[in-house]
Amino acid sequence: MLLQTVTPITVLGTTVLFALFLSVTAHLAARNVLGDVDPRRALYVGPLPAVIGVVGGAFAVSEALLVPAALLVDGAMFAWSYDQPRRLVVGMTVIHAVITMLLGIVLVGVTVLLSTMPG
Repeated sequence: MLLQTVTPITVLGTTVLFALFLSVTAHLAARNVLGDVDPRRALYVGPLPAVIGVVGGAFAVSEALLVPAALLVDGAMFAWSYDQPRRLVVGMTVIHAVITMLLGIVLVGVTVLLSTMPG
């Protein structure tokens, strides 16, 4: 088993990549609800939930606390970034969670399949 050292650069890289992933899925959710939107607005949505996920994971915070906190911050960032009524913000947040889970499952599955490829 390969053990890797955790450095501040690896934590920062993980957080940035996770924030970028969440920003892309936030844009997909916003387009689904609002139609044509500026993709730069989604860049405001991703970083805070990513930080909550990485820091919460590093300190072994319970998922029962971590997931609701990340969803609340996600919704607050949608409300701030897109300036929409609460009902649309809730819809965007739910769709964002679903898209993120589905795309994450697909990407993990592809990664596992590629890692078992012979040669």
